[in-house]
Amino acid sequence: MKNNIKTIAFDADDTLWVNETYFQEAEKQFAELLKDYLPLQEVSKELFQTEIKNLPLYGYGVKGFMLCMIETANRVSNNTISPTVINKILEIGNELILQPIDVLDGVITTLDALKDDYRLIVATKGDLLDQERKLKNSGLEHYFHHIEIMSDKKVMDYQKLIHHLDSKPEEFLMIGNSVKSDILPVLELGGYAAHVPFHTTWAHEKHEEDIQNPHFTKLQAINEIVSILK
Repeated sequence: MKNNIKTIAFDADDTLWVNETYFQEAEKQFAELLKDYLPLQEVSKELFQTEIKNLPLYGYGVKGFMLCMIETANRVSNNTISPTVINKILEIGNELILQPIDVLDGVITTLDALKDDYRLIVATKGDLLDQERKLKNSGLEHYFHHIEIMSDKKVMDYQKLIHHLDSKPEEFLMIGNSVKSDILPVLELGGYAAHVPFHTTWAHEKHEEDIQNPHFTKLQAINEIVSILK
């Protein structure tokens, strides 16, 4: 792998910085607001169903999550939810947007070690404004040649990205925490992919099957990629 790679793409949320932990805490707060209508676990299930239904409309990110919370609250309350609760839902969403950026261990040393030998980019899903804000506040922006905030991460999306970079799949390495979004599409294209696990994963991104592919690397920590590439 190390002789081929020219471009290394990093996922952002839960690869460069903490994200899902904050979403799960927001979900708990939301479920608590609706405990008079349904048990907490059932509220979470209803919210997840709403999120999946609305992905084609809202995409990924905090704004879509806020709309899904409001829609779920209306549904489980049979449209009797009070304006006070709606305001509290909006407060949960706003707090989520304003969470501090907690850069994960090993990220800065990894970027420092790779920046002179490879073209580093960010390839992440989410809301454009929110992801731009997080990247700016992370202090990591200067490491990257290109920032790609994608509406989705499917094979076609990576094809467009690699073409835009005037690169080839066999010269491209994607590093991320989601097997479904960061690993499988890139491998299908013939690129390289390295999985860095995060301790919490959104249910929509989970993938349990083992990957048998010579272009795939499983890491325990992000900085392990340095010794693999050097």
